Amino acid sequence: MSADRSLPGGDWTRRPEGGGRIALRLIAFVARRGGRGLARVLLYPITAYFLAMRGPERRASRAYLRRVLGRPARLRDVARHIHTFASTILDRVFLLGGDLRRYRIRVEGLDVLEGHLARGRGALLFGSHLGSFDALRALAASRPDVQVRVVLDKRHNPAIVEVLDALNPELARRVIDASQDGPSIVLAMQQALDDNALVAVLVDRARPGEPVQSMPFLGSPAAFPTAPWAIAAVLGRPVVLAFGLFRGGNRYDLVFERFDDGGTVPRGERARRLQASVQRYAQRLQARVLDAPYNWFNFYDFWQDR
Repeated sequence: MSADRSLPGGDWTRRPEGGGRIALRLIAFVARRGGRGLARVLLYPITAYFLAMRGPERRASRAYLRRVLGRPARLRDVARHIHTFASTILDRVFLLGGDLRRYRIRVEGLDVLEGHLARGRGALLFGSHLGSFDALRALAASRPDVQVRVVLDKRHNPAIVEVLDALNPELARRVIDASQDGPSIVLAMQQALDDNALVAVLVDRARPGEPVQSMPFLGSPAAFPTAPWAIAAVLGRPVVLAFGLFRGGNRYDLVFERFDDGGTVPRGERARRLQASVQRYAQRLQARVLDAPYNWFNFYDFWQDR
């Protein structure tokens, strides 16, 4: 575990979007015209394309799988990893469109959210690139009155923004743009929380130059961003961890974990609390990754070994 620092090399923002615009358009078109069954057939050539043409992602997958599986990763392991990712991209079309009938989504920990929402102060939902964050749409079935505001960098994710706008314009309008300056993002998050909304943020990736803490993760130190935890301390709102794990076929596990009940953090205590929060988060994320190893979709040098 190291002190706060800035992220050096391994810039994931320079890689093309994993679910690029053309691929997303094609999948969305086939899925809406021919259904999920036909669209899933496309996942095999898409997987083959990634294996053949996207060398950095293939090598990153192999390196990660070696860590999480505890043995050298075979080509079929990498193919399964990529196919799992492609499956969640396909399901995004239906989940964002509100078509939940075709899925079996097991929800765990909903009482945690219910408790925070009953207090009327909203909650921060901290997720990761593990599984599908789009599985959060299952909340619409059980709590249609709850508003979910997603914090998303529109400049880095134009394909996702485009598809989101086409499939769910209302949700797209509620996106909090993470490409804004810091104070504007915090203000937008605070306003959403004041409306008793759930503000969803992915907190496992750090941008180049962003402050990070290095924590043990799958056997080696890895850099985790500190900004989300600093914002949570300033806002003083509850933090709930959210995981949407793809279990194959049409099955997902949507899991909510109580993490921090919020409250005022004295300024002198923030540095210590921040470090403790990042460390505890890395431990919880590792436990979920070990439970669903092929759901990890950070296809870059996460540990910056090179």
